[in-house]
Amino acid sequence: MILNDKTLVLASSSRYRRELLARLGLAFEATSPDIDETALPGEPPERTSARLAREKAKAVAARFPRSLVIGSDQVATLDGVELGKPGTHERATRQLRAMSGRSVVFHTALCVLDSDSGRLGEVVVPYTVQFRCLSDAAIERYLAAEQPYDCAGSAKTEGLGISLLEWMRGDDPTALIGLPLIALTGLLAAEGIVVP
Repeated sequence: MILNDKTLVLASSSRYRRELLARLGLAFEATSPDIDETALPGEPPERTSARLAREKAKAVAARFPRSLVIGSDQVATLDGVELGKPGTHERATRQLRAMSGRSVVFHTALCVLDSDSGRLGEVVVPYTVQFRCLSDAAIERYLAAEQPYDCAGSAKTEGLGISLLEWMRGDDPTALIGLPLIALTGLLAAEGIVVP
């Protein structure tokens, strides 16, 4: 778990983010940042995701000296309005009906924080997806199969959710899942951790 004298820590309880980070083949710890993830009044989605990624990293850095802490957050928007994690079947159904035939932008923020120096690197990676026109029956089949109630916008595209889409556009497909690995590789390289 030691990299360049630093422990790499993922400030997240998300299994999706843990699975993505594991792709890089680096040893790391993961822990929940336990912060309030509420958007501030009038805060643009890109700023919300960036602020929350930074707050997650800072909350965990306080508990992990001599570490590089990775914070990430994602905000999905439809016509500029934030779509949170649905939490329930009913809310997921409403979200998917609203997104049917429309474009949704996922703003995934990333922060890498050196807990000793306070130095941080951060970036927000936007990713746009166009949903197909979805029938109620298709929505129900998808929700029964995936139960994506912990996914922003009910979109679990690493699974069956990919079938709901017409197209996807962005610089890093892993940003859509919740941890932009292309950007992360660059931020880690700036801290002396080179992958591969």
